[in-house]
Amino acid sequence: MMHVGAGMLSAERFADLVSLHIMFFVRGITRLVRKPSQFVFAAKFGWINASSERSARIEGPMRLLKPRPMKKAERRAMTGIKSDDRKSLFEPFRQQSLSLSNRIAMAPMTRTFSPGGVPGADVAAYYRRRAEGGVGLIITEGAWVPHAGASNEENAPRFYGEDALAGWAGVVREVHAAGGRIVPQLWHVGLTHRPKAPGVYDDIREDFSGRVSPSGYVAVGDKIAEGMAERDVGAVIAAYATAAATAKRLGFDGVEIHGAHGYMVDQFLWRETNRRTDRWGGDIAGRVRFAVELVRACRAAVGPDFAIILRFSQWKLQDYAARLAQSPQELAEFLLPLSDAGVDIFHASQRRFWEPEFADSDLNLAGWAKKITGKPSITVGSIGLDQALLETSVDPGVATDVAHLDRLFEMHARGDFDLVAIGRALICEPDWPAKVREGRYDQLRPFDATRLTQLV
Repeated sequence: MMHVGAGMLSAERFADLVSLHIMFFVRGITRLVRKPSQFVFAAKFGWINASSERSARIEGPMRLLKPRPMKKAERRAMTGIKSDDRKSLFEPFRQQSLSLSNRIAMAPMTRTFSPGGVPGADVAAYYRRRAEGGVGLIITEGAWVPHAGASNEENAPRFYGEDALAGWAGVVREVHAAGGRIVPQLWHVGLTHRPKAPGVYDDIREDFSGRVSPSGYVAVGDKIAEGMAERDVGAVIAAYATAAATAKRLGFDGVEIHGAHGYMVDQFLWRETNRRTDRWGGDIAGRVRFAVELVRACRAAVGPDFAIILRFSQWKLQDYAARLAQSPQELAEFLLPLSDAGVDIFHASQRRFWEPEFADSDLNLAGWAKKITGKPSITVGSIGLDQALLETSVDPGVATDVAHLDRLFEMHARGDFDLVAIGRALICEPDWPAKVREGRYDQLRPFDATRLTQLV
């Protein structure tokens, strides 16, 4: 165990770890709005559980650390941005059923404001507000597919059941009324640990009896269950296909499959959580087979013209240093079968969009996905933020500056990727696209983590 107070973990590494658990903090913090005393406690302390040799558990007081800044070479004067630098971001985009007014997407961010899994009028208004601000494509927070083991959070939205689907229909109506386009992110957590946070989750005992995963590994080297039987594999694939068909029926403009960050689909892709010796495991061709069959099932359920987006990543919540592919050749072994199966757009999740993915090239992960498959790609990772990774303190005095955007404009204009997904910047600044389009950079509100406690 490494303790921050003992000085055994660098401030930069700690900031990275805390930031990448922002989703879990959002879950806990939003529960505390009606419990002021616990809110104060959670604002001062933070605990993370990540059971692996390279991602050790951290416990102790959460210091107000100075976030990691970009390197000088990565930061340029905002005043040097020319009016035509951003032009390519505001060109129309069309792919399958998607017809977008611009190239800006809202990244999926779990907010847990759907009691019992039902998105209400406040959720619909939240997404509509971003469409009104100029977002071309909204990718919703992850929604549970209709499988018993998909969920580990009761206040994250479901994508099944009449009550939840009625709520989603309302979300679609509101976004379309504002001129936006929207796809749901279909999600299954597989076998993952919830974070342990005193005052928030310390009274929760996890029940893994209903959970399924490729080989029973909850983290690197930590096997706590048996792997999925053949019938379980088929049931999860069928659940995704059912959810995709539901999205089309409700009037969504496409779907995104969450295949990143160490969740169910990614657990099949990653060698550390897939130790199977049957057709669903082994080499890359075996490990990608589950995702391929899942995409094929979704394609069969929605037809040839309904857009399917796949989100993937190298890093995992279980291990931030993890890599699916060590080279472009290995990445091609994953992506080309998925492209052939029916993926229309690849959403490449990075922590810092400006970082090259492989040596001897300045292409990022989205750039490589587009180059390998010839299909459109989405980049994401600290866009619109001044720091690469932010602390998640909810202290009112902690905020961040607005990022310099010229590197993003340059990469997009030269064709590295097609869409850019904005996450945390849109929580505090729903008018981000409109202000950037008009060059009003000085009016962009900086990200402030205290806004995570409300849905506005």
